Amino acid sequence: MPTKQNSLFAALRLLPLGAAVTAVFLSGASVASANPHMLVDVSTGRVLEHEEAFRKWYPASLTKLMTVYTTFRAIQAGQISLDTPVVMTKHAAAQPAAKMYFKPGQKMTLDSALKMMLVKSANDLAMAIAETVGGSEQGFVAKMNAEAARLGMTSSHFINPNGLPGKGQYTTARDLAIVTVALRREFPQYAGYFALEGFTNGVKQVPNINLLIGRYNGADGMKTGFICASGFNQIASATRNGRTLISVVLGTNSLAERADMSADMLEKGFTTQLPGNDTLQTLKPYGPGQDQVADVTNEICSAKGAQMRSETRDPTGRMKILSPYIHERTREPIFTYAGLIGGPDAAADKASVQDGTQPGLGDVAGIPVPQPRPTN
Repeated sequence: MPTKQNSLFAALRLLPLGAAVTAVFLSGASVASANPHMLVDVSTGRVLEHEEAFRKWYPASLTKLMTVYTTFRAIQAGQISLDTPVVMTKHAAAQPAAKMYFKPGQKMTLDSALKMMLVKSANDLAMAIAETVGGSEQGFVAKMNAEAARLGMTSSHFINPNGLPGKGQYTTARDLAIVTVALRREFPQYAGYFALEGFTNGVKQVPNINLLIGRYNGADGMKTGFICASGFNQIASATRNGRTLISVVLGTNSLAERADMSADMLEKGFTTQLPGNDTLQTLKPYGPGQDQVADVTNEICSAKGAQMRSETRDPTGRMKILSPYIHERTREPIFTYAGLIGGPDAAADKASVQDGTQPGLGDVAGIPVPQPRPTN
């Protein structure tokens, strides 16, 4: 008899429709393909493919990669360590979902906080980490913007560490690629944080919402994100034969579509000799949307958007993954330990496994997206 976890991941069924479907995603036939995307070789910084790379966009939970980068820089400088306690403050606990629902005063190591934040995209933990590293949200945000400027992210500005929407929070596909490449190049010792299949506190298990992890050959990161104003976003990474590529996909219509487009772009990069010699640093600004942040709320959080998402599920509620490069898991996911100092809290632990079903703002919260159903 299949286990509960086997049933859950078996629910993400592949419906491979072949190269014709892949061509639809890459030809511009879908709404998403007209939105910003980019494919980059990490070792050379060479841009293999790009569209609307300088269009300003709300980063949503992709912001958490900037939070992680700023945190790693603080570790590198000797200001904190992975064993540093992260304390949940009232301000952090009050952040909207997606979240862990930990109570003010509860503690975990920075190592556990990073694991839970990256797997679950927890807004409360992003804030708690920020307050630990920067002394306050404002202090940490100042560090984020200073690091972004140092990296050459010329079209980015951050107002919080978790990506919740607000005036003054914006980025571009090109800038997101810059910080992602920096994470992979400067901190290879921490690459495992982005490839986690899930975490457990010893009682409950929370899987990674990144549909490429464990399902696309070589997938090893990085982060997903959603708010109504930005749509479904994903930065994906994969490594084959020592070569790492990253893809940035912004503004898709669903969880399935962002995974499909990410996998198709990565596969194209690994199997096709793509023209162009521009790097992230030499690529010149181009195209519309450089002066105003795009807002796709009317397309995403609307009856039309809900209808589009319903079409990414089959009649039993199983997600329809169209990319032929995403396969079903062949084994149970590996869950890494991450929990509170002193053991799990029962109330917080119960909420933690709801993983995106709570109303609010976060990676997949607050929108009419059905969850995969267990099947035999």
